[in-house]
Amino acid sequence: MLPNQEVDVVALSLEDKKKIVSEVAAVASDAHSAVAAEYQGLTVGEMTDLRVKAREGGVYLRVVKNNLARRAVADTDFSCMADRFVGPLLLAFSMEDPGAAARVIKDFAKEHDKLEVKMLAVGGELLEASEIDRLAKLPTRDQALAILAGTLRAPVEKLARTFKEVPGKLVRTVAAVRDSKEAA
Repeated sequence: MLPNQEVDVVALSLEDKKKIVSEVAAVASDAHSAVAAEYQGLTVGEMTDLRVKAREGGVYLRVVKNNLARRAVADTDFSCMADRFVGPLLLAFSMEDPGAAARVIKDFAKEHDKLEVKMLAVGGELLEASEIDRLAKLPTRDQALAILAGTLRAPVEKLARTFKEVPGKLVRTVAAVRDSKEAA
């Protein structure tokens, strides 16, 4: 520390810590997936950009002290992550669809190499950081509904084509018989 340099360290009160733990616990209990990433080296502006992108993507993003994070995820599907909370981490929780947090963090990490994914969790299962591509490729809710609608529509369309084909085949058969009688 340089002489005459003030240190502005604000310690969290017990009430603040309890509030943070209860907020993160409430989010974690409703979240579909979580991503933990090391953010050391990112500027304040870059972190602000990440928060904006997270908010737009339906992702809850929070920097939490590791001890508080362990307490917050203790009774959730993300308790499997607790033992690996080491170093300066940010937590991103997908609130709308399972792949949202992975997409936001992956896209941001492409442009900012200081952001490094450490672990992922989905449905109580801890995944390695290398699995982020697989998680990010999961469809959004709207995409999943469109896929489901297409899957449900296919048999109905096939049945309609079959029903339509029967009279068409009958007409072609009658026309062939007529043509053969005329030729004879």
